[in-house]
Amino acid sequence: MILEIKDLTKKYKNYLRPQNFVALNNINLKIKKGEFISVLGPSGSGKTTLLRSINGLETIDKGEVLFDNKNINQNNLSYVQSKTGMIFQEYNLINNLSVINNVLTGLVSSSSKLLSMFYIFSKQQRLQALHSLETVGLLDKSYNRADELSGGQRQRVGIARAIIKKPILLLADEPVASLDPKASNLITNLLKKISRELKITIICNLHNIDLAKIYSDRVVGLLNGSIKFIKKPSELNEKIINSIFQKNEEKK
Repeated sequence: MILEIKDLTKKYKNYLRPQNFVALNNINLKIKKGEFISVLGPSGSGKTTLLRSINGLETIDKGEVLFDNKNINQNNLSYVQSKTGMIFQEYNLINNLSVINNVLTGLVSSSSKLLSMFYIFSKQQRLQALHSLETVGLLDKSYNRADELSGGQRQRVGIARAIIKKPILLLADEPVASLDPKASNLITNLLKKISRELKITIICNLHNIDLAKIYSDRVVGLLNGSIKFIKKPSELNEKIINSIFQKNEEKK
């Protein structure tokens, strides 16, 4: 197993109510190396907190997360984050920088802090960045400014930045939520290709049920911080999908 989550619980202080808000409630999940896992669930279901708990950005209240047979804690945090890439909904690019320099920011944690402040990287690092851009089909845009690109292209830059450090796990938090259907399919297809060809495990938060069915090895349904199902795409039906989305529909 590349990842094993045991009884994971995460609470946030709620100053308006006497009880703390439970973002994740007794999560148990095992993920094999190279799997593409989609996490489905409405807004507020705990999807983002789950990813942030996996890469150590959130401290957990109960349970444990084992990544590459190492418990995610302060002692192992630098190793975990060096082997984990993150892809965001809003891309998190620096608009006035070139595409290649945005990709190179993915190496900041492993480079000289002083040199990286001025975007001074070695020839080998620049070759790594160009290779990452070639992987996502944007080699010809390497020296364009980031704000000259379309939304789908900007997300591909975000993916190139995430894979430049050669992670073994990619965490994608709603990577297609801001994109049109064509770009959404292209990005999800690219992530699947990267998972298959580079043997990278991917956990991808999604709202789009159709994309989850097409590209996932397994689909996790999350609602109110609890796992409601773990299914293969072929096992999903309307009743199962409604078990996590129907409450949202009833409110409309």
